[in-house]
Amino acid sequence: MCLGQSFTTSAYGVQVIDQLPAFRQSVEADSAKKMIPLHAFLPGIVLDLRYASASNFMHRRMYPPLTHHTFLRAPAAQALLRVQQELHRNGYELKIFDAYRPYSVTVSFWELVKDERYVANPSKGSGHNRGLAVDLTIINRQTGRELDMGTGFDNFTDSAHHSFTRLPQPVLQNRLLLKETMQKYGFTALETEWWHYYWKNDRNYEVLDIPFSKLESEGKD
Repeated sequence: MCLGQSFTTSAYGVQVIDQLPAFRQSVEADSAKKMIPLHAFLPGIVLDLRYASASNFMHRRMYPPLTHHTFLRAPAAQALLRVQQELHRNGYELKIFDAYRPYSVTVSFWELVKDERYVANPSKGSGHNRGLAVDLTIINRQTGRELDMGTGFDNFTDSAHHSFTRLPQPVLQNRLLLKETMQKYGFTALETEWWHYYWKNDRNYEVLDIPFSKLESEGKD
């Protein structure tokens, strides 16, 4: 579908939807492009949105201080629900570090890091900008503690790569549990980040730069 003048072209040459009318138009044409609020769709999920605080590699808040919710496109959210349901049966829960990310935030990341192993190049836009990527881990439902994955979130070293195996066996098993469960329901792992998974861009999902507050109000209409 072509939205014509409904796009804004970024300084990096990417067409971006940054207004609700254009986003609504895309959803009307394809309901799979709806953005689903994860806190409502996945009961019990834990949100630890790192970019809404200074606890991230930028060392400053990248999202507005009252950002308590995040989103995925409908098919990715439905698949993540199936992941959650399987983990529940084994005593686990998902913790989400990030999902939808406005394009302008990706631009800020790139201007600092400029390393495509860890940060999306804004000349392409990212899975996060399209509502297709999620950063997450697993926690024990009884204790609320994260499973040991060997590194923390946003660790830009080889030890965060899936191919890095010089780790204790329980850590490797925890990573494998997350990877196999996510892949079982259609997600693909990013090799350089054990926490990052993405849904296929099979419907020309557009790059978005819509504030969280506007997406939240959209869901209430």
